[in-house]
Amino acid sequence: MALSDRSRESLLPSFLYASSARSFAATGAAARLPVSSPAPATAGAGGGVPFSIQAPKEKIEMYSPAFYAACTAGGIASCGLTHMAVTPLDLVKCNMQIDPAKYKSISSGFGILLKEQGARGFFRGWVPTLLGYSAQGACKFGFYEFFKKYYSDIAGPEYAQKYKTLIYLAGSASAEVIADVALCPFEAVKVRVQTQPGFARGLSDGLPKFVRSEGVLGLYKGIVPLWGRQIPYTMMKFASFETIVELIYKHAVPVPKSECSKTTQLGISFAGGYIAGVFCAIVSHPADNLVSFLNNAKGATVGDAVKKLGLWGLFTRGLPLRIVMIGTLTGAQWGIYDAFKVMVGLPTTGGVTPAPAAEAELKASA
Repeated sequence: MALSDRSRESLLPSFLYASSARSFAATGAAARLPVSSPAPATAGAGGGVPFSIQAPKEKIEMYSPAFYAACTAGGIASCGLTHMAVTPLDLVKCNMQIDPAKYKSISSGFGILLKEQGARGFFRGWVPTLLGYSAQGACKFGFYEFFKKYYSDIAGPEYAQKYKTLIYLAGSASAEVIADVALCPFEAVKVRVQTQPGFARGLSDGLPKFVRSEGVLGLYKGIVPLWGRQIPYTMMKFASFETIVELIYKHAVPVPKSECSKTTQLGISFAGGYIAGVFCAIVSHPADNLVSFLNNAKGATVGDAVKKLGLWGLFTRGLPLRIVMIGTLTGAQWGIYDAFKVMVGLPTTGGVTPAPAAEAELKASA
């Protein structure tokens, strides 16, 4: 088998690397060798010996505890790092939402922050951002993979294929409910640090100050609007990503996913993530304005936010900046997440879903 074929096979899912399949291939190769010749440990690319499927980095069984642990770790890397990297954009966005009279545009917002707080001020609140979104990413991606498999098993192969978009939506919504419980305390402190100069330098002094002022339950004051922002966002993020990536492989890429290089697959993950991120920003923006307003003002209610911002303001204030931020953020998250999966030997997310009959045949032959 040619070297290009060998590299293509390294992209196949882990159930194709079952020990029985490898043993069968190795046995078949040994049976064609002379009796006196020992079976080679590995076959050369041009030595004429049939090549058995190998995956040097494939050490994790799909849907095993190690698989979910890897997805959790990938989620930590993808969400924590990307949100921390866009802290300056987030800082300007939050201040535009809280004080639009002062922060009238993106460019003026950066100028005001630079003048008042210096260059270091652009990363105010980076610690709660890093820790909060790392915790959220761990739950978001880890539980998404779990619930997607769980709901698919409940539906069965035929209905899982037929209603796969509903499974993506249900799995991502279930995961985000848990993820936001982890994120909410950090988000509350982050918004207060970023929008009230002098409140605190960061998480270490901001968290105890916040608790003294509003109590532990005050950290979860914004949980409902946070769910309102993040659950639609995440449902759109995962369902649209899975659909967009599948369409790209079906209609824009001239070869099957299994024949694409890992670099190409990761590029498709980034592109699909960026497009999905634009939809995410639009869907979740009103709730994002609510979260910023409630966490900035002590004792504020949703009614206060609607009265002050207005319905049009809820949907549009800070939206262009958030589209740029969330599009880039979501694209980078999917790129990092899938790069981590590839690094540990797992296939990238999304692509053409095999028919249920084909899946059954693969399981039967494994």
